[in-house]
Amino acid sequence: MSSRRGVGLSAFQNRTALSTSYASHGASLRSTHLTSLQNQLSVFQSLLHNFALQHGEEIKSNPTFRSEFARMCNAIGVDPLAGSNVKGKGGKSGGKGSWWAQMLGGDVNDFYFELAVRVVELCRATRGENGGLIGIAECRERVSKGKGIGGGIDVSDDDILRAVKSLQPLGSGFSVIMVGSKQMIRSTPKGLNTDQSTVLEAIQVLGYVTCSMLQDNLRWESARAETVIADLLADSLVWVDAQASEDEYWSPMFMGSDD
Repeated sequence: MSSRRGVGLSAFQNRTALSTSYASHGASLRSTHLTSLQNQLSVFQSLLHNFALQHGEEIKSNPTFRSEFARMCNAIGVDPLAGSNVKGKGGKSGGKGSWWAQMLGGDVNDFYFELAVRVVELCRATRGENGGLIGIAECRERVSKGKGIGGGIDVSDDDILRAVKSLQPLGSGFSVIMVGSKQMIRSTPKGLNTDQSTVLEAIQVLGYVTCSMLQDNLRWESARAETVIADLLADSLVWVDAQASEDEYWSPMFMGSDD
């Protein structure tokens, strides 16, 4: 009778060696690809640097050009505002400052913080009108006109979004939310619940709502509709028109909106 001792152990050893070889080859490929990607990213960042220096004045003065340039930065993982307000011991700047400041000097960096201050001032000035919610487009228009907050400056929606983003590390309570199809700046710590968001979306579409409209279209009980409306009124997020047969509730955020 023939003996087959050692065949199983040999096959196991061969499979182990093969698996080790595959793992080593895979690690080598990953390392090669990573090095290649890092080299490509370095080239892209160098080209972006040269582009920023060549077109610095246009980036500073043209909001559309500035917006497109910022998108180019984001595409390769460069956050233009990163590190802009990082401080070390003794209150001194700890680092080289933001990427804007490094590439273009302090002007663009200061621009976004000046814009953020104007956004804060505008939101506070209009809180009695809109309850702390203002559309990005309306904010841009008001800041561009400069009424009540100093001279106007030429900005884009993207500039407004970046200015609000720059406030987040401060824990200021400012954030951008979606209400229906519109981007809104929320400047109050209190958030919107689901029912409040639903009513504001309905106003955005229909222009106004009534309690009976909410009951008929959303199948809400009378108490639910009245409670949501009362909360929105208390926060100045809607205004009431009592001249119709039934009270109509309008939102100042969407009055005169083309959206």
